[in-house]
Amino acid sequence: MFENIEKLPMIPLRGLSVFPSMILNFDIERPISIAALDRAMESDRRIFLLAQRDADVEEPSAEDLYAIGCIASIRQILRMPNGGVRVLVEGKTRARMNRITLFRPWMEAEVEAIAEEPDLEHHRLKEALMRRTRGLIGHMSMLLQGNGPVSGNIDDYREPGALADFLAQNMHIPHEKKQLILETLQPLRRLEKMNDIIEYEIDVLEVEAQLQRRTQGRMMAAHRESILREQMRTIQQELGMDEEQEAESEYDEYKKKIESLSASDEIKEKLMKELNRLSHQGMGSSEGAVLRTYLDKVLELPWGVFTEDVLSVENTRKILDEDHYGLQKVKERILEFVAVRQLAPDMKGAIICLVGPPGTGKTSIGMSIARAMNRKLSRISLGGVHDEAEIRGHRKTYVGAMPGRIMNAMAQAGSSNPVLLLDEVDKLGTDYRGDPSSALLEALDSEQNHAFRDHYLEVPFDLRNVVFITTANTTDTIPRPLLDRMEVIELSSYTDEEKLHIAKDHLLPKQRQKHGLKAKQLRLSDAVLRAVITGWTRESGVRTLERELGAICRKAAMKLVEGEKDSVSVTLRELESYLGVRKYKPEDKQREDTVGLAHGLAWTSVGGVTLDVEVAVIDGNGQMRLTGNLGEVMKESAAAGLGYIRSRAAILGIDPAFHKTKDILVHFPEGGVPKDGPSAGITMTLAMISALTGARVRGNIAMTGEITLRGRILAIGGLKEKTMAALRSGADTVIIPKENEPDLAEIDPDVRSRLKFVTAAHIDDVLHVALDFTGVKPWKPEKQPDKPLLPPTVPEPERLPERTLAN
Repeated sequence: MFENIEKLPMIPLRGLSVFPSMILNFDIERPISIAALDRAMESDRRIFLLAQRDADVEEPSAEDLYAIGCIASIRQILRMPNGGVRVLVEGKTRARMNRITLFRPWMEAEVEAIAEEPDLEHHRLKEALMRRTRGLIGHMSMLLQGNGPVSGNIDDYREPGALADFLAQNMHIPHEKKQLILETLQPLRRLEKMNDIIEYEIDVLEVEAQLQRRTQGRMMAAHRESILREQMRTIQQELGMDEEQEAESEYDEYKKKIESLSASDEIKEKLMKELNRLSHQGMGSSEGAVLRTYLDKVLELPWGVFTEDVLSVENTRKILDEDHYGLQKVKERILEFVAVRQLAPDMKGAIICLVGPPGTGKTSIGMSIARAMNRKLSRISLGGVHDEAEIRGHRKTYVGAMPGRIMNAMAQAGSSNPVLLLDEVDKLGTDYRGDPSSALLEALDSEQNHAFRDHYLEVPFDLRNVVFITTANTTDTIPRPLLDRMEVIELSSYTDEEKLHIAKDHLLPKQRQKHGLKAKQLRLSDAVLRAVITGWTRESGVRTLERELGAICRKAAMKLVEGEKDSVSVTLRELESYLGVRKYKPEDKQREDTVGLAHGLAWTSVGGVTLDVEVAVIDGNGQMRLTGNLGEVMKESAAAGLGYIRSRAAILGIDPAFHKTKDILVHFPEGGVPKDGPSAGITMTLAMISALTGARVRGNIAMTGEITLRGRILAIGGLKEKTMAALRSGADTVIIPKENEPDLAEIDPDVRSRLKFVTAAHIDDVLHVALDFTGVKPWKPEKQPDKPLLPPTVPEPERLPERTLAN
């Protein structure tokens, strides 16, 4: 009873059925199917193939599979470069799945081989059915104009069951019908069902043939109408009839527009060619609609249309100062551009990339440039664009094809010398549809963009007079060839003082006007604005600050409408009633000297922050554990710092064998926030030295710098933001790399005057600046040397004042 039951590896098939005695190849991509195939290859190459009911199910269960499939023998496999497998199998026998015995790592099922049920009908019935099948296949071949529905000679099959299996395997019919044939065990009954399927396919083909004949008839009628219209036009011209209507005709209207274009002969010739094609189309033809859309799009472009530039440095400076506070470096570069254009009007358009954190005014600067130069502005948002055709357009042979975003922006601007603002250029994507950043290369290259070709327009357009301004939050994700074509101007984070001026001069008046308030109806003192900046916002820009000011305006409007007050003056005590509980508490400015705790500095997308490092030394076997959601670069920095300490352990007063008996635990608080980068190297190293020696880290010092294995301190980035974070945290001294000393000139003067900066090229230079060795007993070897390695009290070296910068 159980002789035909066995366990075999199983592959669920999507939209496919395998029949006995049939050879078939197909591709496998699912890991569980590949694992089942490998399992079968390791045994006797037999595998159970079973079709899914729904091809979209990725991990099918027993309910998602048909009950009857086919046991097959694997004849050949081919590993594909993408990780998939192409397999050639030969069906052996039908089988029923009793149950699934294994789902992972491959699917395995208990299957029972099924024998065909004998036919009791007469031999004549068998011959009649097979003749009927051959006749139906012949009729189907005629409808398909000689292309048979199956490849191969059906006369080679003498048995009805084998013939039905052959046709079901090779004909293009739904897999549900193929499964129906597979589940029919009686050969004659199987062939009868196959004949029913073929008859249905013949009926569908006959209906398709009728529809095709009707379509051809309509096309012939449309062609006949076009010919008659052309003949009528010729007769009217010969008789001099309807001349006024002809002058107003569509053809002449397009022709006049083309002739009046300030474009090259090449472009006019191309447009006339398309217009002549349109003249041969019927009014209702689909090709005519495509040609009309194409001509309309090309003629909408501003060929030879220019706005007159207002090239005044004083006017530009006035507008930039009205719209933005600070940003002196950006304003200086824009004024230089205007000055050069004033002296050399024929200079090619500039390509500027404004890089900075969110909310620092990159987009609004582009708008101010357009207003200052009296140019039209068109904005293109590139965030999330993955398709190259979004930039260059689609070929007009595609249904619904349109020009790319650049040409649409030019048509929207209405001039050939606008300011094109390409927003979020660092967020361009790439996939199988192409690389949009590569498509931008031609447009942003001043040596090539005099003949920019959109795929849809197929004619060159001159972009030399366009001022391109791109914006980005970072240059890390911008492809190098694209970045090389742009002049990068960095916008740093705003200081609290700058935010105060922006709020007073720009944000608050804007929100008052937006909410229908007058200046005398709502008053906010500088102290209140500072409290909002420090207590409810923590960002590089001012977007959140503007939203908080908007919330205050809404609350004030409610009080005015309800008649509580004639005017509102918000005080510090009332601030929480307007904005809710304070979101950011003031950082602890009273920092004590602590063993194993150092204060580092980091730069994030919202500005500078302090980054504390905690180190503990415990008995162990020399392991170092790093916690706090750290990246690989940060872990390597910790390893470099530990290597430096081990190489100079005796000089530092540390037992040279500490790496054998002690474990070092390094932790960065706020473990939910990912952290990476090399600039915390000096902080981790000093914290480890403090924990190993017992020296206290001075709490009034913050530090940043990358460390090498030999103790050298290398340059870091984001110094301006980091120093602002140090000032907010209560530090009065900041240790920075010697190589960053020139960057001090770019730091806000207020921050520079309130902090003392210590520059260092080697960590030895700052050991006695950052650490307090008072009362520290250095490690002593068993054999006492002639001179102590580290005196109990180490005076500060005389050269330190030379490395201390007051401003």
